[in-house]
Amino acid sequence: MNYLKAAFWDYPQFTEEVTIRSYLQERKGSTLYFWLMSRFLEYARVVDTMKFFTIGEIAAQLPHLKLRPYTRKKWTRMVEIYGTPSGE
Repeated sequence: MNYLKAAFWDYPQFTEEVTIRSYLQERKGSTLYFWLMSRFLEYARVVDTMKFFTIGEIAAQLPHLKLRPYTRKKWTRMVEIYGTPSGE
């Protein structure tokens, strides 16, 4: 089953792992990169999110991303439990 379809139901070009990896590598630090991170944090499973972003990357960007309060709380807790940028 392709779980990326749950996060990118309205962007079929992002439902393949190879495509997302390519976009992330080519555009690291760009607006698209952070949009993809936000989309993963909001809608993807944790296990899928962690395939593409380290906990350190997430921790560093968490204060800057536009997220729903529930999502911010969830990922703040994930960072507390699984590590911090200095812990990587």
